[in-house]
Amino acid sequence: MTDKHDAREWVRSWGASPQPPDGGLGSLDGHPPFADVTLRQVLRISGGGHQVRVRFTNEYGTAPLTIGAAEVGLAEPGGGVRPGSARVLTFSGAPRVAVPAGAPILSDPVDLSLPALARLSISLYLPERVETCTCHDPALDTGWTIPGNAVTAPALPDDAAVLPVRALISAVEVLADAPARAVVVLGDSRTDGAGSTPDAARSWPDLLAARLAERGTPARYVSNQGISGNRLLNDGIGPAALARFDRDVLATPGLGHVVLSVGGNDLGVSFAARDGGPLAGFLEMFPGAPVTVDDVIAGFRQLVARSRDRGVRVHATTIAPFEGADIHTPEGESARQAVNAWIRTGGAFDAVLDFDAVWRDPAHPTRIREDYHSGDHLHGNDAGYQALADSVDLSLFD
Repeated sequence: MTDKHDAREWVRSWGASPQPPDGGLGSLDGHPPFADVTLRQVLRISGGGHQVRVRFTNEYGTAPLTIGAAEVGLAEPGGGVRPGSARVLTFSGAPRVAVPAGAPILSDPVDLSLPALARLSISLYLPERVETCTCHDPALDTGWTIPGNAVTAPALPDDAAVLPVRALISAVEVLADAPARAVVVLGDSRTDGAGSTPDAARSWPDLLAARLAERGTPARYVSNQGISGNRLLNDGIGPAALARFDRDVLATPGLGHVVLSVGGNDLGVSFAARDGGPLAGFLEMFPGAPVTVDDVIAGFRQLVARSRDRGVRVHATTIAPFEGADIHTPEGESARQAVNAWIRTGGAFDAVLDFDAVWRDPAHPTRIREDYHSGDHLHGNDAGYQALADSVDLSLFD
């Protein structure tokens, strides 16, 4: 049976790339498996619409995932749900579903009028033990676990505990009120928003989404597919960008533009000293042989070709400085400069977002400006991410 709404009208308004619990930053280490518990999670969409569906994920699960009940509504501060906004989520008409191991599942659409930049509350009840939780690590929006089935609770109960990851939710999609397209940003921790204020939507893709929403037309929604610690070529913290590109980017409903903001970790890890020093434990999370500048460029060319095959525009950011961070080496800096030179002049992209130029200290160009980093000389603070978002020419997405 064909839905009365053309599938092309669905546009992804929010995303979080799925990861295995042992392939992230370790926020679930030591956490007991979820069982007979409700997860309540808050997120901010980019663009609005009149219907919504939620993509749940068991893509790294080792057994079927049972969702006993689920609801979506407009979020109130402190974990509450705005009165009158709660909508029961069903799956092929049923309130309960078993999601096969290795698979995602889309909820049925529900009518819910959503303005741009609305904050949603999504609750799901897990009646059975979840041994392996597909997640996104970390979550920059606070979520909670609540004993038992509390899906319909309008306010957060006193026995709620903080949820350390984004769990079992990978996307929110809407039927827009006007023609809209999605801008998908593929990146690492700087895209993910590391160093920004939690619960404030201060990553640069979030801030870009706010600028696009304020502009209005043409409608462009933003899906943040950053993974902290991610690399272009090799797995480690999350699957490599090349490996997850089809799932996280090309399969996006309403896809119109791709922004590639990755490659810095490939270079930093490849040129870091592996001599048993202070980075030894950290570097163990990044398997695979060191890569070269040419390897990284070849990886970018693959993503460009795969984007062009789908008829979407593809842009890239230059790699911002990171001298002063533990991972920095002179060899890695030379490689960063070489990759950036190719990004700027190689002609591979529809446009280049020169984030290196925005963040570098004029007096010390291999470092981030002091007022733009979070204290580690690697990640941005709110002001730094705002500067990146403000530097983007919105007409690129027309």
